[in-house]
Amino acid sequence: MTVRSEHDLLGDRDVPAEAYWGVHSLRAKENFPITGMPISAYPHLIEALAAVKEAAARANEDLGLLEPRKAAAIVAACREIRDGKLHDQFVVDVIQGGAGTSTNMNANEVVANRALELLGHAKGEYEFLHPNEDVNLGQSTNDVYPTAVKVATVFAVRELLKAMAVLQDAFAAKALEFRDVLKMGRTQLQDAVPMTLGQEFSAYAVMLDEDRLRLAEAVELIHEINLGATAIGTGLNAPAGYAEAARRHLADITGLPLVTAANLVEATQDCGAFVQMSGVLKRIAVKLSKSCNDLRLLSSGPRAGLNEINLPPVQAGSTIMPGKVNPVIPEAVLMVAAQVTGNDATIATAGASGNFELNVMLPVIARNVLESVRLLANVSRLLADRTVDGITANRERAREYAESSPSVVTPLNKYIGYEEAAKVAKKALAERKTIREVVLESGYVERGDLTREQLDEALDVLRMTRP
Repeated sequence: MTVRSEHDLLGDRDVPAEAYWGVHSLRAKENFPITGMPISAYPHLIEALAAVKEAAARANEDLGLLEPRKAAAIVAACREIRDGKLHDQFVVDVIQGGAGTSTNMNANEVVANRALELLGHAKGEYEFLHPNEDVNLGQSTNDVYPTAVKVATVFAVRELLKAMAVLQDAFAAKALEFRDVLKMGRTQLQDAVPMTLGQEFSAYAVMLDEDRLRLAEAVELIHEINLGATAIGTGLNAPAGYAEAARRHLADITGLPLVTAANLVEATQDCGAFVQMSGVLKRIAVKLSKSCNDLRLLSSGPRAGLNEINLPPVQAGSTIMPGKVNPVIPEAVLMVAAQVTGNDATIATAGASGNFELNVMLPVIARNVLESVRLLANVSRLLADRTVDGITANRERAREYAESSPSVVTPLNKYIGYEEAAKVAKKALAERKTIREVVLESGYVERGDLTREQLDEALDVLRMTRP
């Protein structure tokens, strides 16, 4: 393998000649063989890093700190990365010590070496354009990395919001389709009162709508950045006007309404916006779990379960039981929800683990936030496309449950009282009779407690679903 020699404060090392990354990335690769997942696994993060580096170059050129030829090469390299090129060169593990320094070094080196090529130089000829002195000019990991993570999170959340809208629409369409499917409502897994399957599915749609609103609120806080703070928020080595110029360029590049934090010292150490975002992601996971558990129970059977709905079969369910089909998509959603809940615990712990002017745990926060967003987006579309869209109702089975349940006695409370209604329900259940049969046998109509018309009205099961 052809190599080139690079050096840092620890000494000289050989780097593959064709690599756009350099000695700092090499050491990080060796130091952090942790997850086996490089930062390139999160394209939004790589694109955000490139956007930050481009904004910084443009700001430094505006302020006369970076000669136009170098700035143009850096900008061109960053735009290539934002277009999807060179992502495989971002090789450091997503979990790393140093509060993201290795990620920033990796970005500096890739941008610098591509810019060198554009200037007609070989990779590693840093005397012509340097990763730290030029690409990282006026910056620190402590403002570059959190800013990039925030930009990446905003774009990832936009995709999640779209995916949730797809799932919400799928549930809403089924709510309309099933609006006249009578069934028994249940509380504590016991018969409650009648409802329609459409009402049940409409609740799932509304839950998603509410969660989309909470997510849109939470992501607003992520638009506040600390670019220009440098190491701890004092702006050391960043000239006057740099923070605003860099923010303006980054907003222009990304199209996001980014704002500079009012207090950069606070913004550099505080991970509260990520903790809140993760809390909303956990809320979404919890709601999806509830909905998917309902789908599994409603489709249970086909003979020995509720079997009120049918989920579309997507694969064989057993290696030993022929014909068995399992609710594998809802099961996958449940596993994602468990992962997101675990990620939230990690983020909360990491958010509480900062010291003084920096939280070194930001890489694990970034990894878990971005993973939660991506997983939820993926399973939301999956659940809509491969399950909800294909659900059918077993109308007769659902109606049979509703009409035969002793719980339909509830509207008779106003005629014969709660205690008498309870006796009717108990007798109907014990003797396997309908409520109507027991009421007529027990003489309530003959005694004048209610008329046959009132009995018919009270036991109109479909009417019970419309308050």
